[in-house]
Amino acid sequence: MSGASPAPIRLVPLRGIGAVLPGDDLAAALRDAARRERIELTGGVLVVCQKVVSKAEGRVVALADVVPSDAARRLASEDGKDPRHLEVVLRETMRIVRRGPGVLVCETHHGFVCANAGVDLSNAPGEDVAVLLPLDPDASARRLRSSLGGPDAPAVIVSDTFGRPFREGLVDVALGCAGLAPIDDRRGSRDLAGRTLQVTAMATADQLAACAGLLMVKDAGVPAVFIEGFAVQGDGDARALLRPRERDLFR
Repeated sequence: MSGASPAPIRLVPLRGIGAVLPGDDLAAALRDAARRERIELTGGVLVVCQKVVSKAEGRVVALADVVPSDAARRLASEDGKDPRHLEVVLRETMRIVRRGPGVLVCETHHGFVCANAGVDLSNAPGEDVAVLLPLDPDASARRLRSSLGGPDAPAVIVSDTFGRPFREGLVDVALGCAGLAPIDDRRGSRDLAGRTLQVTAMATADQLAACAGLLMVKDAGVPAVFIEGFAVQGDGDARALLRPRERDLFR
């Protein structure tokens, strides 16, 4: 991005989408919600919460169909949790990074490091149903953007709430993106004092996800937010935001 003063941005919550079930046309539901808000989904950035993407893609598991392993039963007995839930967590886990009271910090098969491998029971489509992360969130974002209109469609971010090392509270981050560069690399440019920036690379996709997250709290019924006025540049995958293990000081 240039050093010009940024223009204001506007956030529009897309309400009234309702329950999303496996196989639903999520793009159509988003277009309908946008029409109700009297906006066109062209340009800008559309942030969509992971939960509705996963539901539409059928990434749900009924715990009644899960047979817990011995490892899941052991962890459940120690933490007072449902062994079926923990079995689903273990299936989505490549490696357990840390274990604390009642929580597993896992590295998923995607490379995300998050609590319980992103397996969530809240806002699920039924009692005792777990919602998993999309198999490939970047591909999910690309498919959704294509369904919304291709090159004229907004950039798409698939977001989820993650915890952070050394910080309390959750913040929405980008799991997948399409139609924008996930990182704004400022290295080589100059600050206001004329100093050359050496390490500054802003996680643009995460910043936009966090911005939209202010309107996508769990009880608000807002699964998507359209951001107008943001100067979208570049393209790329949110996978670029994953720090390689050899450079990760927290693992």
